[in-house]
Amino acid sequence: MLQWCANGFGALALQSLFSENKASGTSTDSPWAPKNPHFAPKAKNVIFLYMDGGPSHVDTFDYKPALEKYNGQNPHQVIGNLAPTQFDAVGNVLKSPWEFKQHGESGHWISSLFPHIAEVADDLAFIKSMTSKFSEHTSANYFLHTGNGLQGRPSMGAWLGYGLGTENQNLPGFVVINGGLIPPGGLDCFGSGFLPSAYQGSIFLPKDQPLPNIQRREKTEQIQLNKLELIRKLDTQLNASLGNDPEIEAAISNYETAYQMQRSVPELMDLSQETEETKRLYGLDAEFNNTQTFGRQCLIARRLVERGVRFIELTCPGGNGDRWDQHGGLVDGHNKNCQTVDQPIAGLIKDLKRTGLFDSTLVVWAGEFGRTPFAQGSNGRDHNPFGFTVWMAGGGVKGGASVGATDEWGYRAVENRFEIHDLHATMLHLLGIDHTQSTFRFSGRDMRLTDVHGNLIKEVLA
Repeated sequence: MLQWCANGFGALALQSLFSENKASGTSTDSPWAPKNPHFAPKAKNVIFLYMDGGPSHVDTFDYKPALEKYNGQNPHQVIGNLAPTQFDAVGNVLKSPWEFKQHGESGHWISSLFPHIAEVADDLAFIKSMTSKFSEHTSANYFLHTGNGLQGRPSMGAWLGYGLGTENQNLPGFVVINGGLIPPGGLDCFGSGFLPSAYQGSIFLPKDQPLPNIQRREKTEQIQLNKLELIRKLDTQLNASLGNDPEIEAAISNYETAYQMQRSVPELMDLSQETEETKRLYGLDAEFNNTQTFGRQCLIARRLVERGVRFIELTCPGGNGDRWDQHGGLVDGHNKNCQTVDQPIAGLIKDLKRTGLFDSTLVVWAGEFGRTPFAQGSNGRDHNPFGFTVWMAGGGVKGGASVGATDEWGYRAVENRFEIHDLHATMLHLLGIDHTQSTFRFSGRDMRLTDVHGNLIKEVLA
């Protein structure tokens, strides 16, 4: 009797959750319910701009005049002590094909590949001595996203959801806006690993219909509610017999989130509400189709931040060849990739500032590693995990700052060497989380995003 009564109460709770006039806006048992941070946060949300494939730091943000001086020379003679790269393809020293200039009061060196991002140079904080433990894409992608080079660990978006929840119970707390290229390593880059499955990333396409079945198929809302109530009743009954399995509870929560998404996602994706000026800011009027695609991704990201979604990741659009992975055709590939993202990213930063969201939104730009200062073949660059550049902007970040340095070639980090664990620790810190205290018991020990590593990159903190 108690079991069936409990199921009945569960159905009543579901009806209450679905009520449009719900006072609190959250479900107390939701895994995404808002949680208190460890200390006062500087940022509430994250937009992670993932540059899949490894942008060349020496062609974008890490100016190295020595490459011009020694262009065409044997790197074994002028650089020396070369470590094996992914393909161990060591050609001659290759200068950047693009011109570098200093921009803003900060004097950041930015190449001609990014004329629009150069306009917001003083809002960016560069970390020019990032390193990775891996030189091939799949493990490096896992490492960047999860802090571990092996498959199956929770991603940083999942950890943030676990630690903080989200401010909008009608949308997932972790959204990936997929422009067309899922990175090597696949969906595990956005997975929940050993955390409850509710924390995994939800993949949206930057289209009017970002998800299958986002439009309700039942004739009435009540029919759909009845079906969901039946599913919840069956799941609750099964869960009681298994002793309250967290995975079943997460599944129930996912059904509820899916229902709410059918109400909220169509409005989210309706960009007709935006002004033409805003659309131009993001490059939605550009002739180059991929600028339109990434511009739409960035604009949707801003709209998700407005709605309280905790972590948004953007992947690169397809159609540019092999992502940022130019082992050959460096000029053509990087020209297309930068044209794709330059105006949309600058537009995002300007729009966040215009709408008052910049100070509470952390924006991070990163690839999984950099590229070598010498050529692969005659017109490409190989993978370089020994030193590369990422940048941060927005909530709690010291705009105009720059920390770390690679050697005169851009080959190895030689000053304030950082690793991905430090980036993760700093991101969590800006959102009010002590990375050493955000743990989950699994396999006999307390796990965390930064494992047993991680130090704050204090130089980029405001």
